[in-house]
Amino acid sequence: MSSPSALPVPETYPPHLKWWRDARFGMSLHFGLYSLAARGEWVRSVEQLTIEDYQKYFDAFNPERGWASTWAKLAKAAGAKYVVLTAKHHDGFCLFDSKLTTYSAPHTPASRDLVREWIDAVRAEGLKVGLYYSLVDWHHPDYPATKDRQHPLRHHPDSPARDAQADWSRYVAYLHGQLLELATNYGRIDQLVVDFSYWDYSGEKWGATAIQQKIRELQPHILFNDRWGNEPRKKIPRPPYAGDYEQTEQNIPREGLRDDDGRPMPWESWLTLTNSWCFSITDNLWKSPATLIRALINCVSKDGNLLLNVCPDALGRVPDPAEAALHEVGQWLSVNGDSIYGAGASVYPKPEWGRFTQNGDRLYIHLTEPVIGNITLPGLRGRIKDGRLLSNEAAIIICDFWNPEVQTFDGPDDIFFNFANPTAGTYPLPDERATVVRFTLNDDVATAAERRRLDDARTHAITRRRPF
Repeated sequence: MSSPSALPVPETYPPHLKWWRDARFGMSLHFGLYSLAARGEWVRSVEQLTIEDYQKYFDAFNPERGWASTWAKLAKAAGAKYVVLTAKHHDGFCLFDSKLTTYSAPHTPASRDLVREWIDAVRAEGLKVGLYYSLVDWHHPDYPATKDRQHPLRHHPDSPARDAQADWSRYVAYLHGQLLELATNYGRIDQLVVDFSYWDYSGEKWGATAIQQKIRELQPHILFNDRWGNEPRKKIPRPPYAGDYEQTEQNIPREGLRDDDGRPMPWESWLTLTNSWCFSITDNLWKSPATLIRALINCVSKDGNLLLNVCPDALGRVPDPAEAALHEVGQWLSVNGDSIYGAGASVYPKPEWGRFTQNGDRLYIHLTEPVIGNITLPGLRGRIKDGRLLSNEAAIIICDFWNPEVQTFDGPDDIFFNFANPTAGTYPLPDERATVVRFTLNDDVATAAERRRLDDARTHAITRRRPF
Protein backbone atom coordinates (compact mmCIF):
# COMPACT_ATOMS: atom_id res chain seq x y z
CA MET A 1 0.00 0.00 0.00
CA SER A 2 1.44 3.34 -0.99
CA SER A 3 1.70 6.07 1.61
CA PRO A 4 -0.59 9.07 1.14
CA SER A 5 0.88 12.15 -0.44
CA ALA A 6 -0.63 15.61 -0.30
CA LEU A 7 -2.73 16.65 -3.26
CA PRO A 8 -0.62 18.84 -5.55
CA VAL A 9 -1.31 22.51 -4.95
CA PRO A 10 -2.76 23.98 -8.17
CA GLU A 11 -0.28 25.93 -10.24
CA THR A 12 -2.07 29.17 -9.34
CA TYR A 13 -1.29 28.75 -5.59
CA PRO A 14 2.04 30.26 -4.47
CA PRO A 15 4.28 28.04 -2.29
CA HIS A 16 3.89 30.17 0.85
CA LEU A 17 0.22 29.10 0.98
CA LYS A 18 1.04 25.42 1.53
CA TRP A 19 1.03 25.45 5.36
CA TRP A 20 -2.28 27.31 5.41
CA ARG A 21 -3.88 25.01 2.86
CA ASP A 22 -2.70 21.91 4.76
CA ALA A 23 -3.92 23.37 8.08
CA ARG A 24 -7.56 23.64 6.93
CA PHE A 25 -8.88 24.74 10.36
CA GLY A 26 -8.20 27.98 12.18
CA MET A 27 -9.72 29.91 15.08
CA SER A 28 -10.22 33.66 15.53
CA LEU A 29 -11.01 35.82 18.57
CA HIS A 30 -12.84 39.15 18.61
CA PHE A 31 -11.74 40.75 21.88
CA GLY A 32 -11.72 44.40 22.90
CA LEU A 33 -13.64 47.16 24.68
CA TYR A 34 -16.85 45.96 23.03
CA SER A 35 -16.48 42.73 25.04
CA LEU A 36 -17.44 44.77 28.13
CA ALA A 37 -20.46 46.28 26.39
CA ALA A 38 -21.44 42.70 25.37
CA ARG A 39 -23.79 44.04 22.67
CA GLY A 40 -21.69 43.48 19.56
CA GLU A 41 -18.40 44.79 18.20
CA TRP A 42 -20.33 47.44 16.25
CA VAL A 43 -21.98 48.81 19.41
CA ARG A 44 -20.44 52.27 18.97
CA SER A 45 -21.84 52.55 15.45
CA VAL A 46 -25.23 50.96 16.10
CA GLU A 47 -25.92 53.08 19.19
CA GLN A 48 -24.04 56.15 17.85
CA LEU A 49 -21.94 56.40 20.99
CA THR A 50 -19.46 59.23 21.39
CA ILE A 51 -15.89 58.62 22.51
CA GLU A 52 -16.96 59.91 25.92
CA ASP A 53 -19.88 57.43 26.04
CA TYR A 54 -17.48 54.60 25.24
CA GLN A 55 -14.80 55.70 27.71
CA LYS A 56 -16.28 53.69 30.59
CA TYR A 57 -15.25 50.48 28.85
CA PHE A 58 -11.70 51.75 28.38
CA ASP A 59 -11.54 52.66 32.07
CA ALA A 60 -12.64 49.16 33.13
CA PHE A 61 -10.76 46.95 30.63
CA ASN A 62 -8.64 44.46 32.58
CA PRO A 63 -8.53 40.85 31.36
CA GLU A 64 -7.42 38.17 33.77
CA ARG A 65 -3.82 37.04 33.79
CA GLY A 66 -3.41 33.84 31.82
CA TRP A 67 -6.32 34.53 29.46
CA ALA A 68 -4.13 34.13 26.38
CA SER A 69 -2.66 30.83 27.50
CA THR A 70 -6.14 29.44 28.21
CA TRP A 71 -7.35 30.33 24.72
CA ALA A 72 -4.21 29.05 22.99
CA LYS A 73 -4.50 25.70 24.76
CA LEU A 74 -8.17 25.52 23.81
CA ALA A 75 -7.38 26.28 20.16
CA LYS A 76 -4.88 23.45 20.12
CA ALA A 77 -7.28 21.08 21.87
CA ALA A 78 -9.93 21.98 19.27
CA GLY A 79 -7.59 20.91 16.48
CA ALA A 80 -7.05 24.41 15.07
CA LYS A 81 -3.68 24.95 13.39
CA TYR A 82 -3.68 28.75 13.24
CA VAL A 83 -5.29 31.55 15.25
CA VAL A 84 -6.20 35.18 14.54
CA LEU A 85 -6.62 37.89 17.21
CA THR A 86 -8.16 41.36 16.77
CA ALA A 87 -5.14 43.60 17.35
CA LYS A 88 -7.39 46.58 16.52
CA HIS A 89 -11.06 46.70 15.59
CA HIS A 90 -13.18 49.48 14.05
CA ASP A 91 -13.45 51.33 17.36
CA GLY A 92 -9.73 52.10 17.09
CA PHE A 93 -8.77 50.47 20.39
CA CYS A 94 -5.48 48.56 20.20
CA LEU A 95 -4.65 45.44 22.19
CA PHE A 96 -0.96 46.08 21.44
CA ASP A 97 1.55 48.65 22.67
CA SER A 98 1.53 51.21 19.88
CA LYS A 99 3.82 54.21 19.96
CA LEU A 100 1.32 56.08 17.81
CA THR A 101 -1.61 56.20 20.25
CA THR A 102 -2.47 55.91 23.91
CA TYR A 103 -5.81 54.35 23.01
CA SER A 104 -4.43 50.92 23.78
CA ALA A 105 -4.40 48.14 26.37
CA PRO A 106 -1.21 49.29 28.15
CA HIS A 107 -3.06 52.53 29.07
CA THR A 108 -6.09 50.74 30.55
CA PRO A 109 -6.19 49.03 33.95
CA ALA A 110 -4.74 45.98 32.13
CA SER A 111 -1.44 47.91 31.86
CA ARG A 112 0.11 45.42 29.45
CA ASP A 113 0.51 44.43 25.80
CA LEU A 114 -2.16 41.78 25.19
CA VAL A 115 -1.01 41.02 21.65
CA ARG A 116 2.39 40.02 22.99
CA GLU A 117 0.74 37.79 25.60
CA TRP A 118 -1.37 36.21 22.88
CA ILE A 119 1.50 35.61 20.46
CA ASP A 120 3.72 34.13 23.16
CA ALA A 121 0.93 31.78 24.23
CA VAL A 122 0.09 30.73 20.68
CA ARG A 123 3.70 30.02 19.81
CA ALA A 124 4.06 27.95 22.98
CA GLU A 125 1.32 25.65 21.65
CA GLY A 126 2.99 25.34 18.24
CA LEU A 127 0.23 27.19 16.36
CA LYS A 128 0.58 29.68 13.52
CA VAL A 129 0.11 33.36 14.44
CA GLY A 130 -2.50 35.55 12.76
CA LEU A 131 -3.45 39.15 13.54
CA TYR A 132 -6.58 41.09 12.55
CA TYR A 133 -6.34 44.82 11.96
CA SER A 134 -9.22 47.11 11.01
CA LEU A 135 -8.52 49.60 8.24
CA VAL A 136 -11.44 51.58 9.68
CA ASP A 137 -10.96 53.70 12.83
CA TRP A 138 -13.82 55.47 14.61
CA HIS A 139 -11.51 56.95 17.25
CA HIS A 140 -8.87 58.63 15.08
CA PRO A 141 -9.55 62.36 14.52
CA ASP A 142 -8.54 62.15 10.85
CA TYR A 143 -11.06 59.46 9.96
CA PRO A 144 -14.05 61.34 8.45
CA ALA A 145 -17.44 60.93 10.09
CA THR A 146 -20.26 62.96 8.55
CA LYS A 147 -20.40 61.34 5.11
CA ASP A 148 -19.87 57.82 6.41
CA ARG A 149 -22.95 55.61 6.88
CA GLN A 150 -21.40 53.68 9.78
CA HIS A 151 -19.27 56.13 11.76
CA PRO A 152 -20.70 56.57 15.28
CA LEU A 153 -20.60 60.36 14.89
CA ARG A 154 -22.31 60.45 11.47
CA HIS A 155 -25.18 62.51 12.89
CA HIS A 156 -23.32 64.17 15.74
CA PRO A 157 -23.47 68.00 15.73
CA ASP A 158 -19.71 68.34 16.29
CA SER A 159 -18.78 66.16 13.31
CA PRO A 160 -18.72 68.83 10.56
CA ALA A 161 -16.13 70.97 12.35
CA ARG A 162 -14.10 67.87 13.10
CA ASP A 163 -14.23 66.70 9.47
CA ALA A 164 -13.08 70.11 8.25
CA GLN A 165 -9.87 69.59 10.20
CA ALA A 166 -9.39 65.96 9.16
CA ASP A 167 -6.33 65.07 7.11
CA TRP A 168 -6.63 61.76 5.26
CA SER A 169 -2.90 61.55 4.56
CA ARG A 170 -2.26 61.73 8.32
CA TYR A 171 -4.65 58.85 8.88
CA VAL A 172 -3.02 56.70 6.18
CA ALA A 173 0.39 57.40 7.72
CA TYR A 174 -1.02 56.29 11.10
CA LEU A 175 -2.54 53.16 9.56
CA HIS A 176 0.75 52.24 7.87
CA GLY A 177 2.73 53.03 11.00
CA GLN A 178 0.65 50.68 13.15
CA LEU A 179 0.82 47.86 10.60
CA LEU A 180 4.59 48.22 10.51
CA GLU A 181 4.69 48.09 14.31
CA LEU A 182 2.85 44.76 14.20
CA ALA A 183 5.15 43.49 11.44
CA THR A 184 8.31 44.60 13.29
CA ASN A 185 7.84 44.12 17.03
CA TYR A 186 6.48 40.59 17.46
CA GLY A 187 8.66 38.24 15.45
CA ARG A 188 7.17 36.03 12.78
CA ILE A 189 3.55 36.80 11.89
CA ASP A 190 2.08 34.16 9.62
CA GLN A 191 -1.16 35.83 8.60
CA LEU A 192 -2.59 39.37 8.49
CA VAL A 193 -6.35 39.76 8.22
CA VAL A 194 -7.46 43.31 7.40
CA ASP A 195 -11.05 44.51 7.52
CA PHE A 196 -12.69 46.12 5.53
CA SER A 197 -13.15 48.16 2.31
CA TYR A 198 -16.32 49.93 1.24
CA TRP A 199 -17.41 52.74 -1.11
CA ASP A 200 -14.27 54.59 -2.23
CA TYR A 201 -12.46 53.55 0.97
CA SER A 202 -10.72 50.80 -0.93
CA GLY A 203 -7.45 49.68 -2.43
CA GLU A 204 -5.05 52.53 -2.99
CA LYS A 205 -7.10 54.85 -0.77
CA TRP A 206 -5.47 52.82 2.03
CA GLY A 207 -2.11 52.87 0.22
CA ALA A 208 -2.58 49.11 0.01
CA THR A 209 0.13 48.20 -2.48
CA ALA A 210 2.84 50.24 -0.75
CA ILE A 211 2.12 48.94 2.75
CA GLN A 212 1.88 45.34 1.56
CA GLN A 213 5.30 45.65 -0.04
CA LYS A 214 6.78 47.06 3.17
CA ILE A 215 5.24 44.31 5.28
CA ARG A 216 6.44 41.58 2.90
CA GLU A 217 9.97 42.95 3.15
CA LEU A 218 9.75 42.38 6.90
CA GLN A 219 7.67 39.18 6.75
CA PRO A 220 8.26 37.53 3.33
CA HIS A 221 6.16 34.48 4.22
CA ILE A 222 3.08 36.37 5.47
CA LEU A 223 -0.41 35.74 4.07
CA PHE A 224 -2.85 38.58 3.37
CA ASN A 225 -6.61 38.18 3.08
CA ASP A 226 -8.70 39.83 0.36
CA ARG A 227 -10.28 42.85 2.10
CA TRP A 228 -7.89 45.59 1.02
CA GLY A 229 -10.25 46.32 -1.86
CA ASN A 230 -13.86 45.75 -2.84
CA GLU A 231 -13.36 44.83 -6.51
CA PRO A 232 -15.14 41.74 -7.83
CA ARG A 233 -13.39 38.80 -6.22
CA LYS A 234 -12.77 36.89 -9.41
CA LYS A 235 -11.59 39.82 -11.51
CA ILE A 236 -8.72 39.13 -13.92
CA PRO A 237 -6.16 40.59 -13.72
CA ARG A 238 -6.27 40.99 -9.96
CA PRO A 239 -4.92 44.21 -8.46
CA PRO A 240 -1.52 43.92 -6.72
CA TYR A 241 -3.11 44.33 -3.28
CA ALA A 242 -5.76 41.65 -3.84
CA GLY A 243 -4.44 39.32 -1.14
CA ASP A 244 -3.42 35.66 -1.13
CA TYR A 245 -6.82 34.07 -0.54
CA GLU A 246 -10.53 34.81 -0.64
CA GLN A 247 -12.52 35.10 2.58
CA THR A 248 -16.26 34.42 2.63
CA GLU A 249 -18.15 35.53 5.74
CA GLN A 250 -20.98 33.57 7.38
CA ASN A 251 -21.26 31.53 4.20
CA ILE A 252 -19.84 28.38 2.64
CA PRO A 253 -19.94 28.62 -1.16
CA ARG A 254 -21.73 25.86 -3.01
CA GLU A 255 -18.56 25.00 -4.96
CA GLY A 256 -14.87 25.70 -4.65
CA LEU A 257 -14.04 29.22 -5.81
CA ARG A 258 -12.61 29.90 -9.27
CA ASP A 259 -11.52 33.14 -10.88
CA ASP A 260 -12.90 34.56 -14.12
CA ASP A 261 -10.46 32.37 -16.06
CA GLY A 262 -11.71 29.24 -14.33
CA ARG A 263 -8.62 28.67 -12.19
CA PRO A 264 -9.04 27.40 -8.61
CA MET A 265 -8.74 30.08 -5.94
CA PRO A 266 -7.65 29.48 -2.33
CA TRP A 267 -10.46 30.44 0.01
CA GLU A 268 -11.55 30.42 3.63
CA SER A 269 -15.01 30.53 5.18
CA TRP A 270 -15.18 32.70 8.30
CA LEU A 271 -18.00 31.60 10.60
CA THR A 272 -19.10 32.39 14.15
CA LEU A 273 -19.74 29.94 16.98
CA THR A 274 -22.97 31.81 17.85
CA ASN A 275 -24.57 34.49 15.68
CA SER A 276 -22.27 37.15 17.16
CA TRP A 277 -18.68 38.10 16.42
CA CYS A 278 -17.95 39.15 20.00
CA PHE A 279 -19.20 38.19 23.44
CA SER A 280 -22.92 38.88 23.81
CA ILE A 281 -24.98 38.31 26.94
CA THR A 282 -28.13 37.75 24.87
CA ASP A 283 -26.79 35.43 22.15
CA ASN A 284 -26.90 31.84 23.36
CA LEU A 285 -27.49 30.26 19.97
CA TRP A 286 -24.43 28.03 20.05
CA LYS A 287 -23.73 25.90 16.99
CA SER A 288 -23.57 22.21 17.88
CA PRO A 289 -20.31 20.27 17.55
CA ALA A 290 -21.92 18.25 14.75
CA THR A 291 -22.74 21.46 12.87
CA LEU A 292 -19.16 22.71 13.26
CA ILE A 293 -17.66 19.38 12.19
CA ARG A 294 -19.89 19.21 9.11
CA ALA A 295 -19.06 22.82 8.22
CA LEU A 296 -15.36 21.96 8.34
CA ILE A 297 -15.90 18.88 6.15
CA ASN A 298 -17.97 20.98 3.74
CA CYS A 299 -15.15 23.52 3.36
CA VAL A 300 -12.39 20.96 2.86
CA SER A 301 -14.49 18.98 0.37
CA LYS A 302 -14.46 22.17 -1.76
CA ASP A 303 -10.74 22.77 -1.24
CA GLY A 304 -11.32 25.53 1.33
CA ASN A 305 -10.48 26.33 4.95
CA LEU A 306 -12.69 27.06 7.96
CA LEU A 307 -11.86 29.96 10.29
CA LEU A 308 -14.12 29.68 13.34
CA ASN A 309 -14.66 32.80 15.46
CA VAL A 310 -15.09 32.48 19.22
CA CYS A 311 -15.68 35.16 21.82
CA PRO A 312 -13.92 35.78 25.14
CA ASP A 313 -15.96 37.57 27.75
CA ALA A 314 -14.83 40.89 29.23
CA LEU A 315 -12.26 39.15 31.44
CA GLY A 316 -10.93 37.02 28.61
CA ARG A 317 -12.62 33.88 29.93
CA VAL A 318 -13.90 31.03 27.79
CA PRO A 319 -17.71 30.65 27.91
CA ASP A 320 -18.59 27.11 29.01
CA PRO A 321 -20.62 26.21 25.87
CA ALA A 322 -17.71 27.31 23.66
CA GLU A 323 -15.23 25.21 25.58
CA ALA A 324 -17.47 22.14 25.43
CA ALA A 325 -18.14 22.47 21.70
CA LEU A 326 -14.51 23.06 20.78
CA HIS A 327 -13.28 20.12 22.84
CA GLU A 328 -15.76 17.87 21.04
CA VAL A 329 -14.58 19.14 17.64
CA GLY A 330 -11.03 18.43 18.76
CA GLN A 331 -11.96 14.92 19.88
CA TRP A 332 -13.47 14.20 16.44
CA LEU A 333 -10.38 15.56 14.70
CA SER A 334 -8.07 13.52 16.92
CA VAL A 335 -9.36 10.34 15.24
CA ASN A 336 -10.54 11.71 11.88
CA GLY A 337 -7.99 14.44 11.21
CA ASP A 338 -6.35 12.61 8.30
CA SER A 339 -9.48 13.35 6.28
CA ILE A 340 -9.05 17.09 6.95
CA TYR A 341 -5.41 18.10 7.44
CA GLY A 342 -3.56 18.09 4.13
CA ALA A 343 -6.66 16.82 2.33
CA GLY A 344 -8.74 18.67 -0.22
CA ALA A 345 -11.41 18.33 -2.83
CA SER A 346 -11.80 14.92 -4.44
CA VAL A 347 -11.82 14.27 -8.16
CA TYR A 348 -15.09 12.38 -7.60
CA PRO A 349 -18.41 14.25 -7.40
CA LYS A 350 -20.27 14.73 -4.14
CA PRO A 351 -22.31 11.63 -3.13
CA GLU A 352 -25.91 11.99 -2.03
CA TRP A 353 -25.24 10.86 1.56
CA GLY A 354 -22.32 13.11 2.50
CA ARG A 355 -19.04 14.42 1.13
CA PHE A 356 -15.66 13.29 -0.19
CA THR A 357 -12.22 14.60 0.63
CA GLN A 358 -9.02 13.19 -0.83
CA ASN A 359 -5.29 13.06 -0.14
CA GLY A 360 -3.28 11.26 -2.78
CA ASP A 361 -4.48 7.64 -3.04
CA ARG A 362 -6.67 7.98 0.05
CA LEU A 363 -10.33 8.79 -0.55
CA TYR A 364 -12.22 9.82 2.60
CA ILE A 365 -15.97 9.53 2.66
CA HIS A 366 -17.92 11.48 5.26
CA LEU A 367 -21.36 10.09 6.05
CA THR A 368 -23.51 12.71 7.72
CA GLU A 369 -26.86 10.92 7.49
CA PRO A 370 -27.92 7.26 7.69
CA VAL A 371 -28.39 5.37 4.44
CA ILE A 372 -31.08 2.77 3.80
CA GLY A 373 -29.43 -0.52 2.85
CA ASN A 374 -26.01 -0.81 1.25
CA ILE A 375 -24.21 2.45 0.55
CA THR A 376 -23.35 3.41 -3.02
CA LEU A 377 -19.91 4.52 -4.15
CA PRO A 378 -20.75 6.01 -7.57
CA GLY A 379 -18.35 5.12 -10.38
CA LEU A 380 -15.78 3.44 -8.12
CA ARG A 381 -16.10 -0.21 -9.18
CA GLY A 382 -12.60 -1.60 -9.63
CA ARG A 383 -11.01 1.56 -8.30
CA ILE A 384 -10.70 0.80 -4.59
CA LYS A 385 -8.84 -1.99 -2.82
CA ASP A 386 -9.51 -1.42 0.88
CA GLY A 387 -11.92 0.39 3.18
CA ARG A 388 -11.66 1.08 6.91
CA LEU A 389 -13.27 3.27 9.53
CA LEU A 390 -10.79 6.06 10.09
CA SER A 391 -11.49 6.27 13.81
CA ASN A 392 -10.48 2.68 14.68
CA GLU A 393 -9.30 0.88 11.50
CA ALA A 394 -12.31 -1.46 11.54
CA ALA A 395 -12.75 -3.10 8.13
CA ILE A 396 -15.64 -2.07 5.90
CA ILE A 397 -17.52 -4.66 3.86
CA ILE A 398 -17.20 -3.85 0.15
CA CYS A 399 -19.93 -5.58 -1.81
CA ASP A 400 -22.12 -5.70 -4.91
CA PHE A 401 -25.72 -4.58 -4.95
CA TRP A 402 -27.57 -7.04 -2.72
CA ASN A 403 -30.07 -8.35 -5.31
CA PRO A 404 -28.46 -8.00 -8.78
CA GLU A 405 -30.33 -10.87 -10.44
CA VAL A 406 -33.75 -9.44 -9.69
CA GLN A 407 -33.39 -5.70 -9.29
CA THR A 408 -30.80 -3.36 -10.77
CA PHE A 409 -31.16 0.41 -10.76
CA ASP A 410 -27.65 1.67 -10.04
CA GLY A 411 -24.88 2.30 -12.56
CA PRO A 412 -22.71 -0.61 -13.68
CA ASP A 413 -19.61 1.26 -12.52
CA ASP A 414 -20.93 1.64 -8.96
CA ILE A 415 -19.69 -0.42 -6.02
CA PHE A 416 -21.25 -0.66 -2.56
CA PHE A 417 -20.31 -1.06 1.09
CA ASN A 418 -21.83 -1.42 4.52
CA PHE A 419 -20.78 -1.76 8.11
CA ALA A 420 -22.17 -5.27 8.78
CA ASN A 421 -23.87 -8.31 7.24
CA PRO A 422 -26.32 -8.66 5.72
CA THR A 423 -25.19 -5.78 3.54
CA ALA A 424 -28.80 -5.07 2.57
CA GLY A 425 -29.46 -4.09 6.16
CA THR A 426 -29.65 -0.57 7.58
CA TYR A 427 -27.29 0.21 10.44
CA PRO A 428 -26.73 3.25 12.64
CA LEU A 429 -23.72 5.37 11.79
CA PRO A 430 -20.76 4.64 14.08
CA ASP A 431 -20.45 8.42 14.61
CA GLU A 432 -23.68 10.40 14.19
CA ARG A 433 -21.76 13.68 13.82
CA ALA A 434 -19.85 12.43 10.76
CA THR A 435 -18.60 8.91 10.14
CA VAL A 436 -15.40 8.79 8.10
CA VAL A 437 -14.33 5.81 6.01
CA ARG A 438 -10.93 5.75 4.35
CA PHE A 439 -10.77 3.98 1.01
CA THR A 440 -7.44 3.24 -0.61
CA LEU A 441 -7.52 3.79 -4.35
CA ASN A 442 -5.62 1.58 -6.77
CA ASP A 443 -2.27 3.22 -7.46
CA ASP A 444 -2.91 3.71 -11.15
CA VAL A 445 -6.38 5.05 -10.40
CA ALA A 446 -5.01 7.56 -7.88
CA THR A 447 -2.40 8.74 -10.36
CA ALA A 448 -4.98 9.05 -13.13
CA ALA A 449 -7.35 10.86 -10.78
CA GLU A 450 -4.71 13.46 -9.95
CA ARG A 451 -4.02 13.91 -13.64
CA ARG A 452 -7.71 14.43 -14.32
CA ARG A 453 -7.92 16.96 -11.51
CA LEU A 454 -5.13 19.09 -12.95
CA ASP A 455 -6.44 18.65 -16.50
CA ASP A 456 -9.84 19.84 -15.30
CA ALA A 457 -8.31 22.99 -13.82
CA ARG A 458 -6.56 23.71 -17.12
CA THR A 459 -9.76 23.02 -19.08
CA HIS A 460 -11.63 25.54 -16.96
CA ALA A 461 -8.94 28.10 -17.69
CA ILE A 462 -9.34 27.55 -21.41
CA THR A 463 -13.13 27.45 -21.57
CA ARG A 464 -13.65 30.31 -19.07
CA ARG A 465 -16.36 28.47 -17.22
CA ARG A 466 -19.08 30.83 -16.06
CA PRO A 467 -18.40 31.90 -12.43
CA PHE A 468 -21.12 31.07 -9.94
